[in-house]
Amino acid sequence: MPELRKDPVLGRWIIIARERGKRPSDFVIAESPTTGGFCPLCHGNENTTPHEVLVYGRDHGAPDSPGWKVRVVPNKYPALVIEGDLNREGEGLYDKMNGIGAHEVIVESPLHDDTFSSLAAEHLVMVFKAFQARIRDLEHDDRFRYVLIFKNFGKAAGASLEHSHSQLVALPILPRKIESELTGALTYYNYKERCVYCDIISQELKQDVRVVCRNDSFITITPFAPRTPFEMWILPISHSSAYHDQSEEQLKDLAEIFSESLSRLDACIPNVPYNFVLHTQPLRSQHMSHFHWHFEIVPKLTSIAGFEWGSGFYINPMPPEEAASYLRESLERLS
Repeated sequence: MPELRKDPVLGRWIIIARERGKRPSDFVIAESPTTGGFCPLCHGNENTTPHEVLVYGRDHGAPDSPGWKVRVVPNKYPALVIEGDLNREGEGLYDKMNGIGAHEVIVESPLHDDTFSSLAAEHLVMVFKAFQARIRDLEHDDRFRYVLIFKNFGKAAGASLEHSHSQLVALPILPRKIESELTGALTYYNYKERCVYCDIISQELKQDVRVVCRNDSFITITPFAPRTPFEMWILPISHSSAYHDQSEEQLKDLAEIFSESLSRLDACIPNVPYNFVLHTQPLRSQHMSHFHWHFEIVPKLTSIAGFEWGSGFYINPMPPEEAASYLRESLERLS
């Protein structure tokens, strides 16, 4: 029988449609972005992008030259622009403002064929440090309230360039999804005087049916009410509300578990398209006892159709307990 599950933070209901259940091999993967041709993100093509705002790994040489390992540049076709004032105004009952923000591309490797899951852990640390550095820098701009970091991998997930990269968008408003998470977490905290994410981690460790992997600092779980098959959350085990407060040692643990989690996903469904998103506290916020930063990894294995758009429900054909079991056993089956 199908089952309705409620997300404990957002209050969002998910339909687990067991009758539509599938094995990992049953999912059809859309084609990757077009290969071949000129790539502006490859080493040697630095002059074709906007001027870099951050670089790691270049020991010598001029800015915008080869020799780097991780490079951050403004998006050539930004969704929001950094120059100008917000100029909030009303037009009758409607509100509007200028499209002010920052839109940047984090180029994760100079090599075209590298993927996020194939990067060595020490290389991933540089990527995670770049995320931190850009959040800290943009926090100084009073126009911005939130920095969203995300990755699109694969055509079905919205990737338009094959070269491995993630993106950053600084926003003058708080995204509704983040606002809903903050509100749900605060409601739980006001009732129980505990962080809901800390309670989720504690329960998942006790039940041990949705834990994919863990290390000293982080845990990967399939959430109780996942939107898609094989959705995973990566959370710090100790309470922390701000991603950019993590130490370098913690980033090493993050790189290791992120790499392992994606390797397990890839072993289950090779080349699966996915998005990941970083959810952290708003800019210039004090430590939040009720909010817990985390990454959400959402594979693109189901489609959003009329029922989902009309109702706000997601239909997931795979229970997260089964997904976690496949993910835990995936690397062992390959060995």
